[in-house]
Amino acid sequence: MSPFLARPRLRAGLSGRLLTSLSTSLFTGLLSSLLFALPSTSAQAADNTVQVLYAGSLTNLMERSIGPAFEQATGQHFAGYAAGSNKIANELRGKLRRGDVFISASPKVNDSLSGSANGDLVHWYVQFAASPLVLGYNPHSRYAHQLQTQRWDAALQIPGIKIGRTDPKLDPKGALTVAMVEHAQQLYQTPDLMQHTLGDAENPDQVLPEETLLGRLQSGQLDAGFFYSTETSDAKIPAIPLPAELASQADYTIAILGDARNHDGAVSFVQFLLGPQGQALLKQHGLTLIKPVVHGSPLDLPASLQALLDAATGPAEKTQ
Repeated sequence: MSPFLARPRLRAGLSGRLLTSLSTSLFTGLLSSLLFALPSTSAQAADNTVQVLYAGSLTNLMERSIGPAFEQATGQHFAGYAAGSNKIANELRGKLRRGDVFISASPKVNDSLSGSANGDLVHWYVQFAASPLVLGYNPHSRYAHQLQTQRWDAALQIPGIKIGRTDPKLDPKGALTVAMVEHAQQLYQTPDLMQHTLGDAENPDQVLPEETLLGRLQSGQLDAGFFYSTETSDAKIPAIPLPAELASQADYTIAILGDARNHDGAVSFVQFLLGPQGQALLKQHGLTLIKPVVHGSPLDLPASLQALLDAATGPAEKTQ
């Protein structure tokens, strides 16, 4: 074939490739412009997410009940983090963690986050529910019969029984457990009760993270453990109430953190929890509802929350 006859085809091929290249460039540029103009999906999700830090004893309640119900009712996203209340407070003070809402199992923990020395992280908090400390046990344990028939302190002194509890430095429940056994030691006049049951306050063979303690009991790694009644009720674990003279309980509180990124979402979450639907869910999970008590600076309480509390129960009690 003559080279002169091949030249038109060559020119046509070059023209086609050039047009294809130009078309591709134009399409890519147009697509990039459109994508740049659209808002970031991750940014939208972050703006619509409420970060809730809560006591580990409320894990089942928050993850399976309150969180999903809040999302369905408001269209906002719930992101939860569970740990011992003191552990969360330590992380907040150390700027290792941030959140919008903090739910504690002890009012004293909130006090440790108040004031300029503590970063002004809590200006006010609402005490809204309680749950007694109980002794839960695995019904399949080899010691289940003794736990059912003997006094709690006698059963816990049986050689070989495995007991679980939380760290008294990181979790109010752990501190209540140690204080209760020390009180029982005096009340029962048994000077070695602490040693024969808990060993010492920080016994590494017993102390476990609050968020894993229940699972250890259910799996048979523990025979008994100290829990709040809401935990044993949720997990349908048999529990032994402590005598009235040794009774102690979690006092749950809720606060919007001073450095909350999503303040409006935080207000919405607190409204939901303290409103009719949230209160009904708390009750279903075995919590004892109380008339809300506002601690700290009531003037900093959002007006919508104050109106909700007043409408639901009458003017909420306030303490300074």
